[in-house]
Amino acid sequence: MLRRLLSPWVRMTKLRVVWILLPLLAGPLAAAGLDTAPRAPRLVLTALLWAAWGIGLVSVLAPRPVGLTALRIITPGLLIGAIISAAVANSPALWIVVLGVGVCVGLQLLVTDTGLAVTAVNGLAYGDERRYPLRTPPGLYLAPLPLARALVIAGVVTGPVAAAANEIAIAAIGFVVGIPLAVIAARSLHTLSRRWVVLVPAGVVIVDPLTIADPVLVVRQHIHNLRGPLGTDPVPSGALDLRLGASWGTVVAELDGETDLVRTRRGHGETLQPNSLVVAVVSRNNFLIDASQRRIPVVITPTR
Repeated sequence: MLRRLLSPWVRMTKLRVVWILLPLLAGPLAAAGLDTAPRAPRLVLTALLWAAWGIGLVSVLAPRPVGLTALRIITPGLLIGAIISAAVANSPALWIVVLGVGVCVGLQLLVTDTGLAVTAVNGLAYGDERRYPLRTPPGLYLAPLPLARALVIAGVVTGPVAAAANEIAIAAIGFVVGIPLAVIAARSLHTLSRRWVVLVPAGVVIVDPLTIADPVLVVRQHIHNLRGPLGTDPVPSGALDLRLGASWGTVVAELDGETDLVRTRRGHGETLQPNSLVVAVVSRNNFLIDASQRRIPVVITPTR
């Protein structure tokens, strides 16, 4: 019973239901906050909120990597908007504030759930393959990720709202500078949604634009075994560590040294033939079970 409640389908269903009901649950708080703004900016902000909700609705009903990126940008923006609305609204009812902010916090938790990431990356899967996202480098959470998301939101919102408020200079800066910066930041964020390992009939494919120049196919015959050690265990001698600081979900692929790949570092490529590859995978246990069912040798070790 517990396994069913924690299944990706159930978790995605909860996200879809909450997102569909979001205008009813958080709408009163948003309306209370927008009522304090002049009419023209209020109309623009309302249109932007509905556009964000529509993009999110498509993203949760038909999950894809691009939708995953969109949700990871929109959901924190909605939470910040709910907090601002609660602060600027004219004495809103307590239940409106609690419900609006609480729903946005719940959405943030649902969007960061691994079930969404796994479902989204497999939205582009084809044939007999199964994709598992790579974990985001933890160092990015300290500043780069929040800053990039803030740039996207500010870049999209500033120009239209300033134009509606007749702030021509600010609007010009928003359109000329803000939107290009938003596009650059969004593309950088989308790179994190395009990192995964793929189980295919021939073996394992690693797709990681942050660490390797091109997708690498590791043929099953060249894999001695896959194992899931503790993230704090030392990296095997001669291994190529592609985790970028992540440790949770560590998987070590021991190879026979016949696999060529081009490691990218600071814009330069280096061709390597490692005897082991180390990655950090979302849903590691499912990945190892799936790999064993595809006749790839798996060594069961303590997990975390």
